[in-house]
Amino acid sequence: MLRPKKVGTLPVGDGSDEVKQTNEITFAPKLLDTLPIENKDITSDALHTQTEFARYLVEQRKAHYYFSVKGNQPTLLDDITTYFSNDSRLADYEDKVSVGHGRIEIRRIWVTSELSEYVLFPHVAQVYRIEREITDKKSGKTSLATAYGVTSRTKKDADPKTILYKVRGHWSIEVSHYIIDWVFDEDRSTIRTGYGPENMTRLRRFAIGLIKSKVEKGISKKMRQLNKNTRAVLDYLKITKNTRRPCAA
Repeated sequence: MLRPKKVGTLPVGDGSDEVKQTNEITFAPKLLDTLPIENKDITSDALHTQTEFARYLVEQRKAHYYFSVKGNQPTLLDDITTYFSNDSRLADYEDKVSVGHGRIEIRRIWVTSELSEYVLFPHVAQVYRIEREITDKKSGKTSLATAYGVTSRTKKDADPKTILYKVRGHWSIEVSHYIIDWVFDEDRSTIRTGYGPENMTRLRRFAIGLIKSKVEKGISKKMRQLNKNTRAVLDYLKITKNTRRPCAA
């Protein structure tokens, strides 16, 4: 369910013309207020791992969450990492080898409900650790990436395989944001007034979508080829005279 929304200002009260500045954290509930999310799963990155947001989802909207846990919740992160650092058991679930972009990737997940009554975060039913083992096919080098998270779903509702599936689904959304920032350096854009930021974001997403429709991979490489070469862009879009299809008589 996609519902992009511009983050900016919110009215201070009913019937008032006064507005206040807001951000992604305070705007998230306002966005979800417009959606039917009862018994739905809401995933988020660490920015939205907030106690009030967790209460909003579970208590007010009767939904469930899958939150990433990083340094903005230091106590919660410390509790989870300490537990799993002393957990020597094999992974609860390991997915199949994923081959793509010149690498081999294996994902493993460990899950426990033993911290649900201990951690100081609302409605935690399970905590989890996900390990990604990535091997570069060309160099043979292997690296490990570890992520931690919490969910309000109980063991009955979400087994380790399900949790990994939910988190991977969120990562797929994050990848699209990563491409936008990596290719266009969007986070450092100085376009900040009026409809400029919104319009530029749409143009960037249009460009990425157009390239993805023509090539299976190598978006960054294709963008570098087209960068600062107007003729190459026009040829790529097939809008120059010698690249257009002849019109039927």
